[in-house]
Amino acid sequence: MKGIIPQGSSTIVDTPCTRLTNILRPAFFSGAIIIALIALLVLAALACILSKTPGRTLFFFFFGPFRNVYSFGNMLNSAVPLILGGLGVSVAMQTGSLNLGGEGQIYSGAFVATITALSLPLMGFGGGLIALLAGAFFAGTAAAFSGFCKARWNTNELITSFLLSNALILTVNYLVNGPFLDPETNLQSTKKIAAGLRLPLILPPSNLSVALIIALCMAVIVHIFLKQTKRGYEFRMAGANEIFARYGGINTRLNTVIAMFFSGALYGLAGGLAIFGTYYGTIKEFSAGLGWNSLAAALIAGFYPPAVIPASLFCAWISSGAKIAMQNSDITFEVASIVQAVIFFLATSVVMRNIFAGRGKRQ
Repeated sequence: MKGIIPQGSSTIVDTPCTRLTNILRPAFFSGAIIIALIALLVLAALACILSKTPGRTLFFFFFGPFRNVYSFGNMLNSAVPLILGGLGVSVAMQTGSLNLGGEGQIYSGAFVATITALSLPLMGFGGGLIALLAGAFFAGTAAAFSGFCKARWNTNELITSFLLSNALILTVNYLVNGPFLDPETNLQSTKKIAAGLRLPLILPPSNLSVALIIALCMAVIVHIFLKQTKRGYEFRMAGANEIFARYGGINTRLNTVIAMFFSGALYGLAGGLAIFGTYYGTIKEFSAGLGWNSLAAALIAGFYPPAVIPASLFCAWISSGAKIAMQNSDITFEVASIVQAVIFFLATSVVMRNIFAGRGKRQ
């Protein structure tokens, strides 16, 4: 192997995304529980400080999502875009890239899926499938553009994906409020898709649909792709050691573009499923916060696809609990944002990294 490794190179190339991947890869197994417990302790402390009735607040925060079928189903439904978005972040991170354009990619993917479905109302299942693929393809192309800029000009994909996401959000806002605004509703929304294109519900009267099953299947597919296929191996090698991968004959630049495309496509699929299973039309900025919540889930999971599922359920539980507590007590929904910030901080902090590293050495 010495003959193909350039002199002076290390086994692992030290880049920001590679360091973040190495820090968080074991996070779900060795640190996610700790992170979750600390976040919950912060949540309890905030309730005691900010609420005049902390006991009532904490009850609805922790147990509100489980009190009836409606609340429980909606909590599971809110985890669907987080699962797909978390998978999208994880796929990009396999090649050492970080896609920060989730907000715009979910939103634009949902919009493209909506207008495609509206133009194919009589095609039934086929039309719905085409619409979902169209939304995923558009969002994937947007993310692939950031990957191309990185591969071609070494542009920072964090910046390009984030800026392009903001541009997509503003563009879709204009289209929803302008050419595609439904004049028959008081909402800032497009027209509703045909009833025959909507996904069947699982736990009525909640909004939970078969989109959850699709998201779980995608988690299995992504895991198998990354672990059992040649392209998945190339993704992982490119992310672990780009120089070594190049000398091994792997086209790391092409894999960066492809990985970013798949990442955006998963985000776009999340937006499309939100339309077909929950909203039935693109409501202005309905996806606000989903991109960052997906990133939080991926951070907790250490970018490990199977672990994205429980991490997404945890984030959905926190978000749903905050909404229910806000409705039944004197606390505000912003508490959930504070908990999310705590998760971001803990998952990426040097202190937590050192704790996990020390535990790994002892084991």
